[in-house]
Amino acid sequence: MPFTNEPAVSRSVPADDGLLPPLTRALFFPVTPFDEHDRVDEDVLARHVADGVEAGAGATFVACGTGEFHALSVDEYRTVVRAGIDAARRTRRVGRLTAAVAGVGGPVGHARQCARLAQDAGAEALLVMPPYLVAAPQSGIVRYVEAVAEATDLPLIAYHRANARLTEESVLRLLDSPQVAGIKDGVGDVALMQRFVLAARRLGRDDVQFFNGLLTAESSQLAYRAIGVPLYSSATFAMAPTIANAFYDAYMTDDATTQQELLDGFFTPLVRLRDETPGFAVSLIKAGLRLRGMPVGSVRAPLVDPSPAQAAALARILARGEEIAA
Repeated sequence: MPFTNEPAVSRSVPADDGLLPPLTRALFFPVTPFDEHDRVDEDVLARHVADGVEAGAGATFVACGTGEFHALSVDEYRTVVRAGIDAARRTRRVGRLTAAVAGVGGPVGHARQCARLAQDAGAEALLVMPPYLVAAPQSGIVRYVEAVAEATDLPLIAYHRANARLTEESVLRLLDSPQVAGIKDGVGDVALMQRFVLAARRLGRDDVQFFNGLLTAESSQLAYRAIGVPLYSSATFAMAPTIANAFYDAYMTDDATTQQELLDGFFTPLVRLRDETPGFAVSLIKAGLRLRGMPVGSVRAPLVDPSPAQAAALARILARGEEIAA
């Protein structure tokens, strides 16, 4: 079936023109806090999101990879999306936050249900993450995005990564629908991503927004900007917005000296620590928040928390990053 832009569910906020607002600044991916009984902690989540918005996030992406979407039940997802989007809307000021986005993905039925819940909670767009487990041909990957689109009239950002790697031909097919408003790259093939950008231009889709979604994206963002991808997601922002903002400001003003200092003193050591253990792209962010006194709890299985030695190393890396940012 083709894409449809017909409303699928009622909104809890007034409908706008259906377009994805222009994204700016570092994109904020909050964690999902769990309390001592392994329940979603709505109060901590609201405070965490509000802190990020106040720190100048360009947009808030709730219940995505850093938010452990993979570990949430449908009821927990509803709680996280509602609490996170409500906190973002309460906190944002004109020009400070351009969008409140929710993640969807996994089994197609689950993804469609989450899409409806997110729209009902007031999300302004959806990040469509990969389907669950199975490998599929390109036609199936495209069909997966189409199936999510049929469940909602929200703008969609397709996540190019893992078992949802797109080809140029698939991107062209997706961009036939105005509902597909963005592509997030988690693969790291810069030449292929450039072809995606050029394909959108050939179609006259100047509204499509592309962004770098690689792990610790600041480490690769200069290469992405060179191919016409100025946006990037920042996991660092969730635990250390001062450092993330310092890099973003240096990036936007072409302050090569500060960028290099932060890359050498903070981001590269962070990447080395991250690469010690699978899943640390999420685990270290939660650990960093705990070091700051934010009671976000542990990660859920199959992820694991850092060891005491790794947590101590993270504390040293964060301290050095704050020193450079200051």
